[in-house]
Amino acid sequence: MATATNLDVSSEHMHTNTRNIWIGIAVGAAVGVGIALSKRRRTTRWDSAKEIAHRVAGSSGDFADATRAIVDRIARIYEESRHVVDEAAALWSQGRRLAGR
Repeated sequence: MATATNLDVSSEHMHTNTRNIWIGIAVGAAVGVGIALSKRRRTTRWDSAKEIAHRVAGSSGDFADATRAIVDRIARIYEESRHVVDEAAALWSQGRRLAGR
């Protein structure tokens, strides 16, 4: 028959073993995570600069199209402004002629 003292000792021994198992699992997981993090590829500044250059080069056609559209709009605004100024000058000179009569 088991005495109360033997049950306490056996329960304490089982608790210690369970705790050691959990500590082992935690240490194993930590080592696994550490190895996984150390094996991943780190990006350097040079890699980042090359990636940005590739992205800009890939969309440079879009930049050229957008710039061309802006320049065309500015040229149209300039031409229309010249026509407005020419018409205003013509109206001004016509008004001066009428006022001079």
